Amino acid sequence: MNKIFLYFRSLIFWSVFLVSTLIFAPVTLLTFPFSVLNRYRFISQWARFNIWWLKITCGVRFNIIGQENLPEGGTIFLSKHQSTWETMAFQQILPPHVWVLKRELFKVPFFGWGLKMLKPIAIDRSAGRRAVDQLVRQGIKKLESNWSVMIFPEGTRVKPGQNIRYKLGGAILASQAKFPVVPVAHNAGEFWPKHSFIKYPGTITVVIGKPVKSYGRKPEEIIEEVRDWIETQMSEISDESRWGR
Repeated sequence: MNKIFLYFRSLIFWSVFLVSTLIFAPVTLLTFPFSVLNRYRFISQWARFNIWWLKITCGVRFNIIGQENLPEGGTIFLSKHQSTWETMAFQQILPPHVWVLKRELFKVPFFGWGLKMLKPIAIDRSAGRRAVDQLVRQGIKKLESNWSVMIFPEGTRVKPGQNIRYKLGGAILASQAKFPVVPVAHNAGEFWPKHSFIKYPGTITVVIGKPVKSYGRKPEEIIEEVRDWIETQMSEISDESRWGR
């Protein structure tokens, strides 16, 4: 498809994305008196709208495989991280959850305000062991309150075809909390590439795996099983011809 046409479509998407953010962000502050769950439900409408708008303007759709694998109650989701897309779409696909993220994101105007209202687990990644202790302490509280926890074990967005070491934090939380771990794979980076203005039409595939046992297992065992499952799924749903766009 002609790059100029793709650029024009993406420009329309980004224009409305920006306007919707400027409208939602200050209104979100008015939800402060309500419960975090009600704030989540309100703020997630922004994400739902923009995922819908992305489909209308840029032709980016998604298909879910394995939705029946979602357990009830608190769950630890360990997901591939390729794009900004999944941070929005997962609010529609998965049950209410909090993210584990770097606290610097709170400083981002508008976007950071909305994040803070949802009370995520915001850690200082330079704090080392103290950051892991914080993740475990706050993560267990969230899980016991029937919230799920979303963790990107790669720690950053990774371009399609690239592989980096999976960090142990999520697996340590799972080992100590003894809550189920659900791995998630997707190929969003092939349609919404990292740092790319242009969005490419097509269907993103999201694969939700069966829960991985965490009780009585070492974090290294858990993360190895999760990594093997995710990377196996990635090899099946990825298309090398779409890499590097």
